[in-house]
Order: sequence, then C-alpha cells, then structure tokens
Amino acid sequence: MTKEELKKRTKLFAVNVFKFVMAIEKSKAVDVVSYQLFKSSSSVAANYRAVCRGKSDADFLNKLKIVDEESDESLFWLEFIKDLDIKCDQVELEKLIKEADELTAIFSAGIRTV
Repeated sequence: MTKEELKKRTKLFAVNVFKFVMAIEKSKAVDVVSYQLFKSSSSVAANYRAVCRGKSDADFLNKLKIVDEESDESLFWLEFIKDLDIKCDQVELEKLIKEADELTAIFSAGIRTV
C-alpha cells in the first residue's frame, strides 16, 4: 500500500467514524465516548499526513508511533461502544472495529520495520 493510498484510507476511516457516531443514540455517557472517538479517529488521519512529511527518520518514527497509538485508541472506543450495547448500526460498528484493528496492525508493523 502506498503512502497516498494509506492517506486516503485513514481519512476515510475518520469520515466513516464521524458518520457512524453522528447516527448513534445521544446521552451523557455516549457524548463522552463519542468525543474521545472523534478525537482519536481524526488524529489517525491528520497525524498520518504528518508522518508522510517527516523531516528525519526519528521524526518519522515518532509521528508513526502517535498514529499507532491513536488507531489503537480508536479501536478501544469502538469496542467500548460494542461492550456497552449502545444502540447503533452493528454491521457498521463491526466494519469500523475491523478497520481500526487493521490500521493498528499496519502501523505497528511499520514501527517494527523502522
């Protein structure tokens, strides 16, 4: 997968998370989880763009670690939504969990390679 393809994939992940979250039930508890998920999923996309502009190997690695952490955090919040049995599109939730897991694996492998 090229850098450009991964940029698009991370951005699409964030967009899909936002659409998913905007469609789920609203409550104080869901608002807290939603806010955290908004932040982490958009951070995956935004920080991956920064990775692609890394100024040195150390800068590249540091930024890639941030992306890895944010994708794993997104996975956590998506699994948390599942565990809480929040009313939502279960099929979409499973797709997002799978994508967050795959992105985390990609970034973790990238860190090990560097």
